Amino acid sequence: MKLIDARRDHYRKLAHEQGFRSRSAFKLKELNKSYRIIGSGFYVLELGCAPGGWTQVAVRTVGNKGKVMAVDSSYVEEISGALILKRNIENESIVDEVFSYFRKKINSVICDLSPQVTGNWSVDHAKQISLNYSAAKIMDQVLAEKGNVLFKVFDGQYSQEFFDYLKKKFFKVIRTKPKASRKPSSELYFICLGYHG
Repeated sequence: MKLIDARRDHYRKLAHEQGFRSRSAFKLKELNKSYRIIGSGFYVLELGCAPGGWTQVAVRTVGNKGKVMAVDSSYVEEISGALILKRNIENESIVDEVFSYFRKKINSVICDLSPQVTGNWSVDHAKQISLNYSAAKIMDQVLAEKGNVLFKVFDGQYSQEFFDYLKKKFFKVIRTKPKASRKPSSELYFICLGYHG
C-alpha cells in the first residue's frame, strides 16, 4: 500500500510543481508521448474536463496554431488557450458549438468521463460506459477522417463490447493503462487511431 501512496504523492507533487490542476495530466502526457493522439496545430475536443489537468496538457501540446474546446457538466475555472463550456454531454447542442468554434471537423477527441460515483461498482461501470457511448455519438459527427480519440474506461462487463464497437470505426484500437494510473484502479484507456467512420 505504501508504494501506491508514494506513487500517488509523486504525481500530485509533480502536478503542483509543473502547474497542472490534477495528477491525471500525467496520464495524458504519457499516453500522448506513446501514441500521439494530439499534436501541434491539432483541433481538440475534450469531454469530461474537470478540473482541467488534461485541458492544460492539450493546450500546451497543440500550441498557437491549434485549438481546444473542453466540456464538463461541472464548473471549470478558465484556462488560457481553451474554450470551456459547462454542458451535459448528452446535450446535442455540443455538436453545433463544436462547428461554430472550430469551423470544420476536428483532429482529436479526448474523453475523461466519470459519472457521479455511487460506490456500487456494476452501476458505476454501466453509467461510465453509457457516457462513453454518448461521447462516441458526438465523435461520429465532429471527427475528421484519420482523427484520433482517447477514452477512459471503467473496466467491467461492458468494456469488451465498447472496445469491439470502436474497432469497427478506427484503423487501430489499443487498450492500455498508464504508469500514472493507480495500480488497484480499474480504469483503462482505449486509444483509437485513424478514424474511418
